[in-house]
Amino acid sequence: MNVPNVTRYIHAYKSAPWRIEIQWAGSVSLAVIASLMVGAMYLSVSSSTAVAGREIQELNAAMIANQQINTDLQTELATLTSSSTMEERALELGFRPVAPDEVEYLMVPGYFEPKPDILASAELPQMSAQTVPHEYSQSLLNWLDERISVPTRGIQ
Repeated sequence: MNVPNVTRYIHAYKSAPWRIEIQWAGSVSLAVIASLMVGAMYLSVSSSTAVAGREIQELNAAMIANQQINTDLQTELATLTSSSTMEERALELGFRPVAPDEVEYLMVPGYFEPKPDILASAELPQMSAQTVPHEYSQSLLNWLDERISVPTRGIQ
């Protein structure tokens, strides 16, 4: 570029101050738009977080209500199957307690009482003479006594 062209641009730039104002206005409007976008994103994330938090609160309330209903149903079942209630219902249906001389036991050939699986599969632990290392079976006082007496033994 030559010098006359540069001076012509400088003169045109200085003669039109509105160009500087447009540049400042553009920069300010760009900053405002950027901060509005950041604010809109912040509001979006905040509202999503608030909605998620409210849903968690509602689910916790529903869970507590379901636990209460479950507990009530367990209590009702326990009441209905208690021995006194079952005895009352049996008497209402025409049943009566059995007398000892009315009981008859039957022997079934080939029937063997099953043994519980839990006892059959349990293995007995193998006992060993020393299961815990010596370091873990010492008391603190024994250990301190051993540590204090070792240097004195070395001196003698």
